[in-house]
Amino acid sequence: MFYRKEYEKKAHREIDCVFRELLPQHGLCVREAQIRLSHQMLDTLLGNKIALCDAGVGIGKTYAYLTACLIMKKYAAAIGRFSPYDHRPMTISTSSIALQKAILQEYLPFLSKILLEAGIIQQPIQAVLRKGKEHFVCDSRLEFRLQAIAHKEKNAQQKDAVLKLKETYDMDSIHGLSSFDRRQVCVPKFCPSDCPGRKDCRYQNYLKRAMGSDICFQICNHNYLLADAVHRSKDYKALLSDYRALVVDESHKLPEAARQMYGKSLCVSDIEEIARNLDKEFQRKAAKRLRESCHAFLDTFKNETIDEKIKKRKPEEPPTLLSGQQREALSNFLTQLGKIQGELAGDSPRWVQNRLEEAGQVLAAFFAQDKYYILYVERDKDQYPIFCAISRTIPKRLKETLWEQGFPAILTSGTLKAGNGFERTRQVTGLLEEARVQEYVAESPFHYKENCLLYLPKTLKPMKKDSPLEVKMIAEHIKRLIQATYGHTLVLFTSYALMGNVRRQLQEDLPFPFLEVWRHSQEEIHRFKTLKNAVLFSAGSCWEGVDFPGDIVSSLILVKLPFAVPDPVGEAEKEQYGHLEEYIREIIVPDMQKKLRQGFGRAIRTEQDTCVVSILDYRALPGGRYHQDVLCALPSCQMAGSLEEVERFIRSRKGTEYYM
Repeated sequence: MFYRKEYEKKAHREIDCVFRELLPQHGLCVREAQIRLSHQMLDTLLGNKIALCDAGVGIGKTYAYLTACLIMKKYAAAIGRFSPYDHRPMTISTSSIALQKAILQEYLPFLSKILLEAGIIQQPIQAVLRKGKEHFVCDSRLEFRLQAIAHKEKNAQQKDAVLKLKETYDMDSIHGLSSFDRRQVCVPKFCPSDCPGRKDCRYQNYLKRAMGSDICFQICNHNYLLADAVHRSKDYKALLSDYRALVVDESHKLPEAARQMYGKSLCVSDIEEIARNLDKEFQRKAAKRLRESCHAFLDTFKNETIDEKIKKRKPEEPPTLLSGQQREALSNFLTQLGKIQGELAGDSPRWVQNRLEEAGQVLAAFFAQDKYYILYVERDKDQYPIFCAISRTIPKRLKETLWEQGFPAILTSGTLKAGNGFERTRQVTGLLEEARVQEYVAESPFHYKENCLLYLPKTLKPMKKDSPLEVKMIAEHIKRLIQATYGHTLVLFTSYALMGNVRRQLQEDLPFPFLEVWRHSQEEIHRFKTLKNAVLFSAGSCWEGVDFPGDIVSSLILVKLPFAVPDPVGEAEKEQYGHLEEYIREIIVPDMQKKLRQGFGRAIRTEQDTCVVSILDYRALPGGRYHQDVLCALPSCQMAGSLEEVERFIRSRKGTEYYM
């Protein structure tokens, strides 16, 4: 016990050394915050706990958990936590590709260099990115594809992209590769063990390296992490190497990934893909029957939308997603699926049969109105129905497949805490009753009280939602704020429709460069950064994950409080509450507060930044229904209610070059 305590002290001293002496590029306040956070994470790993770490903007949480993991790996055996022969890696799961790239190409190479030079580690840090087969090239299939396009007229860029795959087996790194070419050359779902090219296969060699004992970190996205957990729970072959600890970064996205993983969906393209595979297996009659029964079912949806059908239902009728005609057609479709599966048993690859079984399970859930699932129907771009079934027990599944496996884990994000606690996060991640959980808040080191002004305009009036009068009022406030801060403005909307209406009101009145982001337009975001004093309108993608340091964003305008759009999952959750007000306080408001913090985080990105944050929602004003909820979600800032106060704040913080 004595030696264990000594080694623990030594481990903590090395964390102090890393941040105080080896990472001098960060300011003193940031370094001290990183030290506290990294100590907490190290204690979590050594104590086999699960930590919920809410890390404020600018805290540098990535360095904190990477350092904690490396120091844990170094001292775990001496402390008695792991065997000295335990070479299992640590898993880092993220939501974004950008963060994965940054960890692999920036954070880890830099840490490896400085820790080696300081003698803290003895070997360079090795890491590998793990993802599904469909992202990698099958060399045998590539050769066939190259032969097929050798003498064909094909888009030059697409042809060049295919040729580049001879040097790069990760298809995600090749620009201009068509989705058709990806399907033709990717690693198949099941690699034959007798493949003649297996020995020199780049994908197989990648797998061998990924499983190597020298790998310290394996990095994946949340979906791949959960897919691996599902495989293990069913005793299938694991996707990831066994790991000793887990870090879930951007963990506020984990429940969304779980909905995708533990849900099922079926659309016309899924059926068509199964039919194409049957054609390839010389089961053309089965493929034809599958297509015909599928389209006979889908044709019953042509002349009636889901909303119209619901409106036609009489009050005394039980709720149903399908009409009588649709149920009859679905019954015939299920009968045909069953017959095809019986005829193909043993005559087609197992994975084709699995796809048929999965399709049947989704449709059977709709036919039986299975209460285990949240069932709903969406439409694709061609207005064909998409049948969606999401498990009602996602938190339980997360608990069983992840947290009950016994490894230590760190869940970190800037928005785990909502209001005064972590209750909502624990609920959706399956950690509500987990005894190993520790909660930790690492406040942002930035001086919001001096550098940030929260503007809640007194002149806002309650108006009918999205009415012409409301659009005109919002547009006028945005225009005056843009003028007051001389551009340098990011405007975040919660609705693309409202964004378009406000833009039409302002398009002739803005004397500054104006840009809009629709869905995922990285080019416009990059252009906004280069223009310095531009105005950017966005709805959705810019609420999180984008960085606008310095004077690029000196005015952040949140047009509406970001309440979630009602959806079938939310409606199902509402059924668990006796009163609507209780549901709003327990679910709706905490989710809004998390999203609000994400948007607010675009304002101050460095210790030197200054910014005005405006909320143009009447409900956020003093006396408004959600005023206290807004203040509880955000750091303490100066407050303003008039535009004159905004102008004084900007003039006092910006030099003459700001207006050039």
